[in-house]
Amino acid sequence: MLRIKTLSEYFKKYELSEKNPESFWSEIADSFTWKKKWDKVLDWDFEKANINWFQNAKLNITENIFERHLNERGDKTAIIWEPNDPSEPSIHLTYKELYEETCKFSNALRAKGIKKGDRVIIYMPMVPEAAIAMLACARVGAVHSVVFAGFSSTSLADRINDCQAKMVLTSDGNFRGNKTIPVKPVVDEALEKCSTIESVIVLERTKQTTEMIEGRDYWWHDCIKEESKVCDAEVLDSEDMLFILYTSGSTGKPKGVVHSSAGYMVYSAYTFLNVFQYDKNDIYWCTADVGWITGHSYIVYGPLLCGATTVMFEGVPTFPNVSRFWNIVDKFKINQFYTAPTAIRALQAHGLEPLKNNSLESLKVIGSVGEPINEEAWHWYHDNIGKGKCPLVDTWWQTETGGIMISALAGITPNKPAHASLPLPGIQPVIVDSDGNELLGNNVQGNLCIKFPWPSIIRTTYGDHKRCINTYFSNYKGMYFTGDGVKRDHDGYLRILGRVDDVINVSGHRMGTAEVENAINEHEEVIESAVVGYPHDIKGEGIYAYVIINSKSTDETIKAEIVDVVRRVIGPIAKPDKIQIVSGLPKTRSGKIMRRILRKVASNDFGNLGDTSTLLNPDVVEEIIKGASLK
Repeated sequence: MLRIKTLSEYFKKYELSEKNPESFWSEIADSFTWKKKWDKVLDWDFEKANINWFQNAKLNITENIFERHLNERGDKTAIIWEPNDPSEPSIHLTYKELYEETCKFSNALRAKGIKKGDRVIIYMPMVPEAAIAMLACARVGAVHSVVFAGFSSTSLADRINDCQAKMVLTSDGNFRGNKTIPVKPVVDEALEKCSTIESVIVLERTKQTTEMIEGRDYWWHDCIKEESKVCDAEVLDSEDMLFILYTSGSTGKPKGVVHSSAGYMVYSAYTFLNVFQYDKNDIYWCTADVGWITGHSYIVYGPLLCGATTVMFEGVPTFPNVSRFWNIVDKFKINQFYTAPTAIRALQAHGLEPLKNNSLESLKVIGSVGEPINEEAWHWYHDNIGKGKCPLVDTWWQTETGGIMISALAGITPNKPAHASLPLPGIQPVIVDSDGNELLGNNVQGNLCIKFPWPSIIRTTYGDHKRCINTYFSNYKGMYFTGDGVKRDHDGYLRILGRVDDVINVSGHRMGTAEVENAINEHEEVIESAVVGYPHDIKGEGIYAYVIINSKSTDETIKAEIVDVVRRVIGPIAKPDKIQIVSGLPKTRSGKIMRRILRKVASNDFGNLGDTSTLLNPDVVEEIIKGASLK
């Protein structure tokens, strides 16, 4: 009932969702298990950022993962876990086993005094226990906040203090590629700056010597040893908080994005089923980390709510070699594969050699997430990984949206390179100019807003509702502002142009940085690029390009060729004023380029670059600054 099978059905459903959203979402929500049904489907006010879905309904999301499926799917594999080291055995957990482990840990949380509404920080590697921790929190009604286990102690402390967490769940260490990374010491350091934490539960993963503080720190295996495999789920209100997930704010202070139980459940399951066209025996793999929204919605909650088999991978795409992703695809006969453009471009740089021993025949759908995918990477991914026969879903969404908003439905919506394509049913996007006037028809470009709520929309920023209103609902009256630019082409397909603050105004011409990057990346020697604006005496804003090349040619030759390519693809107005050849770009752990840093360097403003310890590669910042000052 929930899965759309044809293009005409998509248009039919979309029309219904526009005309009568309440009836549309009510029908979908009906297929879930509720302790009590809702009194009213939706109550909303964008001006005050007050949104209530499925009002006064009572539920627990984990009953919709376990109790709803156990009779039919108890013996089906829920999670396949692939460790960092391929010589270590993988783990297959059935729905029944996952249920029992979740119940044991739920009881352990209750034994440590965790109750409904308490905040719990999860700072763990990509191991099955990370998913178990999330589900156990949800089962007892605690609010989980997962912090990516590569963040610094300062970043961790900021998040603990912001949400006044009561407990931290962590590990002794992480395996990542050929490194063993201590994790518990980072927690200890963070907790020197925190006063609300009562207990820390530590998973033994790397077996390294770990300092434990008596009365505060406990081993995971000791906590669950005596616990029962049964645990009653807490009854939650539809609008009770499910989790807080922090996203970096433009001010530097992280924003705690809040998602609530019912709406998020309905939307994450519905989008998973439809975007990936999941069939009941498929094996699905999303390569993200549970520290990000992609991991929440499309590794844990979305797939498990649909009774799917979801793969969790602890390692990195290049260890022990650059074939690792493709080896895993073949090992588990992956049907749907979902990853980030940054990973695709990194693997593309190694050419086709790493693919030659892999068949990849099991793949039915490939997907992209995290940023707009450039055309060159799109074609490489589509032709070499999808063998030209797999639909490629280029998904656009945000931490704040909770689930995929604009995307092709695999095999249903026609594919168009580098276009997110059409909105999902229930999503009403509008394109507005800078004054908030809606731009109708095709061949228009402007700011992307959404004019009607969807079930998994952000409810607030934790502890600061005003910030939520100011950031998302105050720019354009009566609309949610995404912060992204978008173009609707002659077919009515949407192409995301990147952040609006990444729009450069060159001599009065507005240009999306993604558009310029796309052109630069067409040069055969370019691996990746990042474009920012900088103050220009004549043009107002000039274009500064940071470029990674795969080449023996001289920098100057390449630079001249890049300018020619951009002139060719977009026009002379878009040609970069400055090009700096770099060995890497500053990226967050989820693969997002930190353009804020690049903008400061381009403007010769080397002070106050903010906390670079949370970057994937902090060393590259120094190198970029050095290179810029030589110009």
